[in-house]
Amino acid sequence: MALTKSVPFTFPLSQTGAHMKISRGHMAKPDIARMMAVTLITDVMENAKLLSDLTFGPKFLSLSPPERARAQRLATECLRGVERADRILSAFLQKKPPLRIMNILRLATFELSTGGDAHGVVNDAVTLAAMDKKHAMFKGLVNAVLRKVAKSGPEQWPKLRAARIPIWLRGPLKAAYGGEVISAIERVQSNTPPVDLTPKNPEKLQELASLVGGEIILGQSVRLKSPGQISKIDGYDKGEWWVQDAAAALPVRLLGNIRGKTALDLCAAPGGKTLQLAAAGAEVTAVDISERRLKRLEENLQRTGMTAEVKAMDAFALRDVHYDVIVLDAPCSATGTLRRHPDLPYAKDGSEFANLIQLQQKMLRHAVNLLAPGGRLVYCTCSLLPDEGEAQIEDLISENTLITVDTATLLHTHIDPTWVVDGLGLRLRPDYLAEQGGMDGFFVSLLHKKV
Repeated sequence: MALTKSVPFTFPLSQTGAHMKISRGHMAKPDIARMMAVTLITDVMENAKLLSDLTFGPKFLSLSPPERARAQRLATECLRGVERADRILSAFLQKKPPLRIMNILRLATFELSTGGDAHGVVNDAVTLAAMDKKHAMFKGLVNAVLRKVAKSGPEQWPKLRAARIPIWLRGPLKAAYGGEVISAIERVQSNTPPVDLTPKNPEKLQELASLVGGEIILGQSVRLKSPGQISKIDGYDKGEWWVQDAAAALPVRLLGNIRGKTALDLCAAPGGKTLQLAAAGAEVTAVDISERRLKRLEENLQRTGMTAEVKAMDAFALRDVHYDVIVLDAPCSATGTLRRHPDLPYAKDGSEFANLIQLQQKMLRHAVNLLAPGGRLVYCTCSLLPDEGEAQIEDLISENTLITVDTATLLHTHIDPTWVVDGLGLRLRPDYLAEQGGMDGFFVSLLHKKV
């Protein structure tokens, strides 16, 4: 970016006292991934947008795959660490600068405090500030503050408390689980979550674990603590696995042998459960209202060499057909996935809870109508709120005598019996298996329709 006046500006770059001269007329280009990360973070905070939506934008997609992966990782980790970054920065700021400048500082603070190269991080932060015509005057502040952060941040960061669950969510969760559980969840969610892989062939679980150097979780998934670039992991190109949190992989596993069965995956995108159903030998129909999100499902089907009938349509438009097996991963608050999606607290405020609960009620009853006699239905939500899980099943079975909960199937060797709640289903929480990296919060119920 060229400005009209060329005025040299000198700033320290690292703890060593090294300096670099920046000419406004010949400004250095910042790291493209860092620049995009700041844009993503600002868009999340300023416009209440989700990263999952922003990563479909044309500017983001114009980056190379490695740049996209790095930008998304930086944005996600920075959002996860905002509370810690702000505590460190508060010692050096009398008041917060404009949001984009603040986010430049936050991203740099996260990087500097977690092993980032001081020279490159500070250099890019100052350059990004200088590129902003409206706020270029803050580049000196950015430089001065980050020089101090580079000295104190690495020691402070690990000592700071875990980020708190947002107030609008803390109340309902504390009422459901108590303060100690909330604190345990916060500790897990403050850390970068591991990556879980679901094997295409469950019989090759141990082989996959050995191939990628991972740990077997819940007898079904392979967990990687430091996976690096996903597409570089062994077996990716051959379609031998897909990324799916261990908790999210559990619902379909509960169905057991479904080979040759007709299966419907409602609200199917991004497609992990569709892939599981197809891998198990079912004849799968995958339905989702979002054509855009279904593209990722279709890409994964192609990569893994599996097939499913994919329909971009409103689930309620599906009528006069019955399936042996139905999976309903219903739209929900997604409050169980904060560990993977720290952008959620900025995009949501709890105001949508009532509408989501009504939608879940309607979709669950529609799914029951599509279920063949003797068929099985998995209802699940990636939510920690009982109103989106246990309460939905309790209401359903109280009004429909044809539906029963299959609790016996829930009790297999890899499930802690205490996870089964009130004979209604599994309640999974982020603090479960905490020493191994935790899991997403889920509610899962396996329903049977009488003949």
